[in-house]
Amino acid sequence: MQGHHKLATLILLVLIPGIVFAATSNPRHDLKSKAWTTKYDHHFRKYSKRYFGPNVDWRWFKSQGIAESGLRDNARSSVGAVGVMQILPSTYADIHKKSPYLSSGTLSDPRWNIASGIFYDRILYKRWKKRLKQTTPENDLYMTFASYNAGHGKISRVLKKTKEQKKNVEGWDDIKQHVPLQTRHYVSRIRFLMGRDS
Repeated sequence: MQGHHKLATLILLVLIPGIVFAATSNPRHDLKSKAWTTKYDHHFRKYSKRYFGPNVDWRWFKSQGIAESGLRDNARSSVGAVGVMQILPSTYADIHKKSPYLSSGTLSDPRWNIASGIFYDRILYKRWKKRLKQTTPENDLYMTFASYNAGHGKISRVLKKTKEQKKNVEGWDDIKQHVPLQTRHYVSRIRFLMGRDS
């Protein structure tokens, strides 16, 4: 019975304006991660809905926040990334130019940090959705997360180089062996948190 439920969940596609997402109902709350709490759920729900539509599974972005910082709002990286979503101040400044709504907050405020991270995900997702015509929405999301971690330019170069070496290259599973190890682990952790063992 559980297999039928999982299959039905995977088959279910939810149409979001301009985006189709595979819904999921099996995130891993049983992880040895103390981060799977209800902390910041309101922000992840609100801004996932705002930037990806009402039917997106907001837990993708919470999983990303766990992978980024363990949901620690005071997290600081060695390169200067800040907060729950580990956003660089320069990226935050670019995000503000694209969304005046976000300019009312500060990078250190968890609400605005999460909102900005999800907004940036949306920018990256739209780029991949436009570029990768034959892939699934989840694949585009994996490419989004990889770009968030390593930079869109770097992932684009890996994709281009992989396409030069073999045919029918369309996304994450085709390029993951060629991206930086940190990025591969990052996307794998998000997938694992969402019950998509990789």
